[in-house]
Amino acid sequence: MATVTAPEIQLTDSAAARVAAIAGKQGKPAILRLSVDGGGCSGFQYKFGFADSVDADDAVAENAGVKLVVDSISLDLVRGSAVDYVEELGGAAFRVTNPNAASGCGCGSSFSV
Repeated sequence: MATVTAPEIQLTDSAAARVAAIAGKQGKPAILRLSVDGGGCSGFQYKFGFADSVDADDAVAENAGVKLVVDSISLDLVRGSAVDYVEELGGAAFRVTNPNAASGCGCGSSFSV
């Protein structure tokens, strides 16, 4: 298993706490998977989900026992990013701060390179 640590990809304290809380309620491992799919209003979109395990080609960032895993293809598009959990007046969501994104959309869930 490849273990990639900061600055390759980071999981903030806020995101780690939220993943741990959700995983605990659902009785699942505290592993958040970030992947990038084609689509969205800017060309690529972030996809989040809970994983049961870490795949052999995953990059792994860990914070407080919570793992963020990214497959090798998606890592090329999110290298150097940070995954955060933000609560704002309009709602709460995981947010990716991606230095590779040339532009993004208003909702923050898609980007272009």
